[in-house]
Amino acid sequence: MDFRMTDEQVEFQERCRRFAREVIRPAAPEHDREQTVPWEVIREARKWDLHGLELLQKMATDPEGLFGVIYAEEFHWGCAGIALAIQASNLAAAGIGSSGTPEQIGRWIPECYGLGDEIKLGAYAVTEAGAGSDVKSLRTTAKRDGDEWVLNGTKVFISNGGIADVTVVVATVDPELGHRGQASFVVPKGTPGLSMGKKEDKLGIRASQTSEVVLEDCRIPLDHLLGGMDKLERKLQRARSGQSGGSSGALATFEVTRPLVGASALGIAQAAYDWTLEWLEGKTYEGEPLLEQQRVQQVIADVATEIDAARMLVWRAAWMGRNGMPMTAGQGSMSKLKAGDVTMWATTALMDLVGPEASLADHPLEKFFRDAKIYQLFEGTAQVQRLVISRMQVAEYRRKLQEAAEIVADVAAQAAA
Repeated sequence: MDFRMTDEQVEFQERCRRFAREVIRPAAPEHDREQTVPWEVIREARKWDLHGLELLQKMATDPEGLFGVIYAEEFHWGCAGIALAIQASNLAAAGIGSSGTPEQIGRWIPECYGLGDEIKLGAYAVTEAGAGSDVKSLRTTAKRDGDEWVLNGTKVFISNGGIADVTVVVATVDPELGHRGQASFVVPKGTPGLSMGKKEDKLGIRASQTSEVVLEDCRIPLDHLLGGMDKLERKLQRARSGQSGGSSGALATFEVTRPLVGASALGIAQAAYDWTLEWLEGKTYEGEPLLEQQRVQQVIADVATEIDAARMLVWRAAWMGRNGMPMTAGQGSMSKLKAGDVTMWATTALMDLVGPEASLADHPLEKFFRDAKIYQLFEGTAQVQRLVISRMQVAEYRRKLQEAAEIVADVAAQAAA
């Protein structure tokens, strides 16, 4: 076990931090205020080799799985909204990668980013009104009509919604089968019946466009079904016959991305912590330096410890995911849960240290606080993560109990023989 980063990881982290400091942060106030898409920052990220297919390949071949979480944390250290605008395509690409055939992966993942100087975006459309974290309750339908699929429904809170070149839509093919009756479909920009609904006016992450995606008799070719017809038919047949297996494509995608969401949250927490230390340096209260006062030191110690603890959970989950280790005890959900809760708590605690001015609209901590909340909500709320973790923990306990019982039975059988 070695907790040291490699030279390549250190260099990558430093390059991401420099981009966040020199490019993201100067652009952040305007895009946060105006709620505009930071196209110029995305283009600059491409020039820095921090956006696009080459970066995706770099992350995919990292044996420790840390490039992705380093990237997410450092970009969010710069600005969460801009970071999400740059990174949101990764979720669509993950959906294609987890469900698509090799041919579909080769065709559609490049459409999530663009090639050369061309910038394209992807969106992953799962959430619906009344069916946010509960993917089993999705009402968007996909029905086959000859050589086409017809999609109907409305997705809400979709990052890059309405502006994406490729939208991956999770829809129900057989409502009676719950999440096992769902499939994922690629809907290209400009497809008749695909439109943008309401653009959301958000508390935080305001530089990332979040909109409704409306599908009204939206027709796509059969080969836009990720995984293909044969795979879908086998999945539906297993579900109808009561066989176990066949998890939700959406749930599988989220499991891969949860450590990345956790790392994103930690970028905000680290930014708030760094800024507060800088603000406290040199300030005094009743003649004593603030950084030497016990009440301040207690908060600093707690925030630093919680950020580091959450980061270890994130890095462990990222490593497990990259190395194919099943997260049967809920390690992916733990990383997202802990990081989101730590970030919301840390920004609040640091605001308390700074005092009333931290709540002013032009104050960095005010923005960090606004950006933090979403990380307890999207890709599974903190409450849902706790349910997932507890259920997986109970299942793991029962599995180990069964294994122990089998060992005892084998020993007894050998003794009797």
